[in-house]
Amino acid sequence: MRKVRWGVISTADIAQTQVIPAILRSENAELVGIASRDSKAKDVAEKFLIPNYYQSYEELLRDQEIEAVYIPLPNHLHSEWVKKAAKFGKHVLVEKPAALSTVETQEMVEFCHRNNVKFMEAFMYQFHPQHKRVKEIIKSGEIGEIKFMRASFSFFLENRKNNIRMNKEMGGGSIYDVGCYGIHAVRHLLGTEPVKVEAFAELDPRTGTDLSAIVHMKMENGVNCVIDSSFDMSFRQEYEIVGTRSRIFVPHAYRPDVVSHDAVVYVGDRSENIAGDQYKLQIEHFSNAIVNSSEPSYSAENTLKNMRVIEACYQSIEEGRAITLNESQFEV
Repeated sequence: MRKVRWGVISTADIAQTQVIPAILRSENAELVGIASRDSKAKDVAEKFLIPNYYQSYEELLRDQEIEAVYIPLPNHLHSEWVKKAAKFGKHVLVEKPAALSTVETQEMVEFCHRNNVKFMEAFMYQFHPQHKRVKEIIKSGEIGEIKFMRASFSFFLENRKNNIRMNKEMGGGSIYDVGCYGIHAVRHLLGTEPVKVEAFAELDPRTGTDLSAIVHMKMENGVNCVIDSSFDMSFRQEYEIVGTRSRIFVPHAYRPDVVSHDAVVYVGDRSENIAGDQYKLQIEHFSNAIVNSSEPSYSAENTLKNMRVIEACYQSIEEGRAITLNESQFEV
């Protein structure tokens, strides 16, 4: 089996705790290099036995041995480095949110397309098989006609003073950080787009970032959905889908790895345990797309649609009104 040769741009925590180990576990990927703008790359390379380390991101991109890069930089730097990676012919897996606006996202997608490289936003949760199972249960009709969906992701953010999540210019805020998962989950599981979005937020008086947000989305098929995100609440990562006959409840929706690799799906009074290694599955999926010259299942068009909803949430908060979305806004 051919293995795709990966590089990692940044020594971010998510890279060290999740994605680097996932690449090392993957059957069709190998990690050959890591870059940072300080001395950390050497330490991380030694820790994970990575063959090469680089003192700049550009140096890694110039390495012709590397085929694909993972970019977990702060949100406001995604657009710049996705484009630079594409210019060097590297396939790109970039952390969510892919960018901070639809304009940035569109530019990134088009740049990757022009340079003939694959692009995917790293919503790793969707690769866990529990969500495929949820879709199967919905399709079976077991819970009846869907009437409502709720998606929640929150945690209490400690040490806020120098945290990039609290920096509005760098793409901070609970919607960008964790609310994007709920938005994605609603669209992914219901298979439909919102026609109206209204968001409310508790803003930090010092930075203006949204500490907590509640979003109401009216979907094309008439289903009402509520998404909440927060840096001010206890850890929750769940969604609920309510039908006319029963409901589905998924308590470890986005990071089941925090509990274990096993997830549980409740359907009415019964439950199903479902195992999965979502970070590994994500890496293997993207690597397969490179090897087979196929398109990732999570398309750039889907990324753009999710960003347009995120942007509508922030517009609603700023303007204090509901935002109506039309079909033309989702054309790519």
